[in-house]
Amino acid sequence: MRCDQTLVETCPDAAAMRPAELKAFAARFSARLRDLTGVSSGHVALHEPEFRGEEWTLVKECLDTGWVSSVGTFVDRFEAEIAAVTGAAHGVAVVNGTAALHLALRVVGVTPGDEVLAPALTFVATANAIAHAGATPHFVDCERVALGVDSIALRAHLYRIADRVSGTTVNSETGRRIGALVVMHAFGHPADMDALVAVATEFELPLIEDAAEALGSRYQGQPVGALGRIGAFSFNGNKIATTGGGGALVTDDPDLARRAKHLATTAKKPHAWIFEHDEIAYNYRMPNLNAALGCAQLGQLDGFLKRKRRLARRYLEGFDGLDGVVAFAEPVYARSNYWLNAVLLEPDYAAARDVLLDHANADELMCRPAWMPMHRLAIYAQCPHAPLPVTEDISARLINIPSSAKLADGISNERDDD
Repeated sequence: MRCDQTLVETCPDAAAMRPAELKAFAARFSARLRDLTGVSSGHVALHEPEFRGEEWTLVKECLDTGWVSSVGTFVDRFEAEIAAVTGAAHGVAVVNGTAALHLALRVVGVTPGDEVLAPALTFVATANAIAHAGATPHFVDCERVALGVDSIALRAHLYRIADRVSGTTVNSETGRRIGALVVMHAFGHPADMDALVAVATEFELPLIEDAAEALGSRYQGQPVGALGRIGAFSFNGNKIATTGGGGALVTDDPDLARRAKHLATTAKKPHAWIFEHDEIAYNYRMPNLNAALGCAQLGQLDGFLKRKRRLARRYLEGFDGLDGVVAFAEPVYARSNYWLNAVLLEPDYAAARDVLLDHANADELMCRPAWMPMHRLAIYAQCPHAPLPVTEDISARLINIPSSAKLADGISNERDDD
């Protein structure tokens, strides 16, 4: 690694840097980041929504007609459009991404007392949805290319701990059935789905895609979300397209879609005026107001994706040559939406992470670390887990940086590869 003589004399690791050297490193990082955002001064958010399409018109239509709650034409339209965007046969709109994951677990057959395999490097909603289903998260490691579940490590782990009992896969160490595998596409980068589908098939586990962050991302040319049994998306305000608050399920299986819709609508049997419910279910319906906002946002998705990829290219090129810092790039088999751009500190600089975060945020450049790994949260510390060396390493070195699509305004589109 080239040593930048303006920074340090001998390129020591961060743990050995003097306070003045750490401060200089942090200042250099912030200055480079500020320049790359194209915002010369003031606050730069991590990720902001933007409304340049029909948002006002469609939401006003809801207000003018009075259809603002969970019944209305925009809910049906949004479900059809999210299915089309993801290449799935069916879409089910719900109130948020956690609800979508919870329903996905329910409809693929996860039952209370099961274990569900899930990445340790993920947002807490992944684990919470498993807990809401009455199951126990069983955390597995990620790989370094896309930060998705490591199929090789997962298979080796299952060979160690899994038994086949009466047609099901059981954790021999706990005696619990393993009910599903959840795969999360971290920061919009698609996990290696072919390899993970192969593991799930070998152990007869339904595979759920946690695609909360990955709308518009493609794996080997195919949209993510419908590559497993069922997929879950989030449309929170910080996502690439937003409904304000909302989520969706997509699947090619009509039975899963039908059951998910039924459970999301309080399991009410269809009737014009009789309220008969045939099982204990949930009120997870997306309001028509939110769906209207979502329809307007989906209409701009291609533009969002193009601009976010331009911003990612600027970061990839702009951080090249800054000692200690490497911008994170999509895997070669995928096209990422680059929902959140990330940089990785070189291993020798990992101890400087919090100094960089403090300095950048003090400079009004909103940055954050990766999520605290799930197995280190007190609420999940007793859950089973595989060895997690990559998770521990990546979580100590990763920094998410400002990623709003509007930061790409003014970047030339001559090199767009979409």
